[in-house]
Amino acid sequence: MKANKESVLRLIKTARGQLDGIERMIEDDRYCVDISTQLLSTQAILNKANREILKGHVEHCVKEAILTGDVDVKLNEILMLMDKMK
Repeated sequence: MKANKESVLRLIKTARGQLDGIERMIEDDRYCVDISTQLLSTQAILNKANREILKGHVEHCVKEAILTGDVDVKLNEILMLMDKMK
């Protein structure tokens, strides 16, 4: 992985902590909107981690593929990921 590992790990650990909190909220029968708000916040953190990983991929792996003339495979990978993000 070419992204900043410390940054991505920090985001993943934060999301994990939020998920633990959401689990407690559900167990405690907390207000639905509050739970949903925390879920949306966790999704935003995971999206940010994914963007950092993909940014590293483009800056390193795709760039290298362009320089070596093997860009088709890397572009297809990115296109497939974009389809999954919908």
